[in-house]
Amino acid sequence: MLKTTAIRRPLAVLLAVLGAALMFFAPETWASLALLAIGISLEALGIALRHRDSA
Repeated sequence: MLKTTAIRRPLAVLLAVLGAALMFFAPETWASLALLAIGISLEALGIALRHRDSA
């Protein structure tokens, strides 16, 4: 994956913020389940990149 910290850290923050925004702004309909799933996936990717950076 990404080996440089200079790229990985901002990318992790961006993915976490984007995932949180998608989860926050998802409307309360059945179609929003896709947005919620994408938001959770992006949030998990951001957390994984950040965790890998601190290890």
